[in-house]
Amino acid sequence: MEAFQDPGARLRNLGDVELARALASCDEGALAELFHRYGDLGYATALRVVGNSASAEEIVQEAFLKLWHNASQYAESRGSLRTWLITAVRRCAIDRLRGPAGQERQEVELSPELKLAATMSDPSDRISGWATRAAVRRALDRLPLQQRLAIELAYFGSFTQTEIAGMTGVAVGTVKGRMRLGLQKLSSLVQDRTLLDG
Repeated sequence: MEAFQDPGARLRNLGDVELARALASCDEGALAELFHRYGDLGYATALRVVGNSASAEEIVQEAFLKLWHNASQYAESRGSLRTWLITAVRRCAIDRLRGPAGQERQEVELSPELKLAATMSDPSDRISGWATRAAVRRALDRLPLQQRLAIELAYFGSFTQTEIAGMTGVAVGTVKGRMRLGLQKLSSLVQDRTLLDG
């Protein structure tokens, strides 16, 4: 009698690149293995951004489904499978915060003092702030992927450089270098807004 073989064993032994290929070939077991490997990391990332466990779980499901449907677009040259996944989770989480439900949550969480200060602030200051935030977002979109990811995880995800190194599979020194170069480019782009308006 042939020995029993665990159907998931084949996928557990695959590297991330091979797992991405299995995802692209619509192997449902590959999706389960991806979740087994990175589900906790995805949840932690989403939770840091949205601060709500139920929303974080929904975001992880949404991000994994997006990756499942777009697996053929994965390119190893643009980063690891783990980095691709964390980026997808983070974007889904930020989209959730930008949506109407996220804006309502943020407004409810403001203290009365902050609400009063917001209503009393000069409208030109608020418009200037919005313009600056928009410029920073456009500048971030122009950075190389690895630099942008390091900056976003640090400043929007509140991860330490050591945590980012663990997530992206590189040395802490590499994370520091990516952040330093990315912040220099970001500063130049934001200061020269003509580059962003075009």
